[in-house]
Amino acid sequence: MEFLLLGFSELFCLRVLLFLIFLIIHLVTLAGNMMIFIAVFMEHSRPPMLFFLCQLSIIELCYTLAIVPKALLGLMVMNGITISFIGCAAQMYLFVGLGGAECFLLAAMSYDRYIAICQPLHYAVVMSEGLCLRLSIACCLGGFAVALELTVSVFHLPFCQSHHINHFFCDVPAVLHLACTHSYTPELPLLAACVLLLLFPFLLILTSYVCIAAVLLRINSSLRRGKAFSTCFSHLAVTLLHYGCASFMYIRPKSSYSPARDKMVSLVYTNITPLLYPLIYSLRNKEIRGVLRKIVNSSLNYSS
Repeated sequence: MEFLLLGFSELFCLRVLLFLIFLIIHLVTLAGNMMIFIAVFMEHSRPPMLFFLCQLSIIELCYTLAIVPKALLGLMVMNGITISFIGCAAQMYLFVGLGGAECFLLAAMSYDRYIAICQPLHYAVVMSEGLCLRLSIACCLGGFAVALELTVSVFHLPFCQSHHINHFFCDVPAVLHLACTHSYTPELPLLAACVLLLLFPFLLILTSYVCIAAVLLRINSSLRRGKAFSTCFSHLAVTLLHYGCASFMYIRPKSSYSPARDKMVSLVYTNITPLLYPLIYSLRNKEIRGVLRKIVNSSLNYSS
């Protein structure tokens, strides 16, 4: 059995323009995340935040490669592109697993900021290389474990005769819309996944920032307070982007499914947000700027 990804077939007259736009965004996204990955990899002394940024870049690279190439291919044909049952399940599994790993990773990064601001004297001891590695592995295992349960639950549902997915990839709401059920039972695995992948990490992030805010309010110097908060800005911006799009897409009933609206929102979090992440961190993160400056300087010295 196979599905037909309709993609943007209703905008076929704009397919060349859309293809070029998506291709440019995709290539810039890959270049930006690769730049951060290489910059961190070449740095011998990696602070915990750089370690987490490296993992975030790897997740974004895999996340983009799991979705965008198939979407670009779909823009080159008129009536959509076919994807096998196994291929669709694999794409959903990778998409949910990588997205879930990112949610947990953002929670780990918020804990890093909490230790750095609330317990600065113990930062080097608490955020050891071993703890960072264990947190990194736990984020991936947690995300992919929940993704496996959700993917198996979705693809065990009976599907109606129409196997046309009105989307450019196998997103959970779009596939659930094809299920031949009129009850809310099939949505329970999605609800459970949202609690584990969205609500639980969000509460951890919220707790970390409540503690950070309490410490910042006790600082008398506005300059020191602003300097401490500036170290959290990049993480907060990425968290709001990620959770804003994910919450809008998945924390709602099946009856509110709207293909056109969902495709537009999906475009943002599969193309725009992975493009913005490297820009946010390279412009706002002092450690990343320092590493990139070193690479540029060494390249100039080598060439001269």
